[in-house]
Amino acid sequence: MAVCETCGNDYYMAFEIRTVGGGVHVFDSFECAIHRLAPVCEHCGTKIVGHGAEVSGSFYCSAHCARTADHALGLEIRDAVGAYPG
Repeated sequence: MAVCETCGNDYYMAFEIRTVGGGVHVFDSFECAIHRLAPVCEHCGTKIVGHGAEVSGSFYCSAHCARTADHALGLEIRDAVGAYPG
C-alpha cells in the first residue's frame, strides 16, 4: 500500500502521477491529486481542472478570466488541445 501525499491515507489503490519536471507523486484519489497539482487561476483563484488558458505564462480557468485580468493578452487565447507549447 502507498500513502497519499495530500491526506496521508494509506490505501491499496493509491496511484502515482509523474510530472513533466520529473516529479513523482502518490495519491489515493483524483480529489487529492487535483488539490495538490492543479494550477490556480490567476484572476479568480479557482483550481483549473479542465483545459484552462495559458497566456504569456499566466494560467486562467477560462477565457473570460484571462480577458478580465488583461484584456489585450486575453485576446491572444487560442484552444491549445493537443498543441505543444513551443
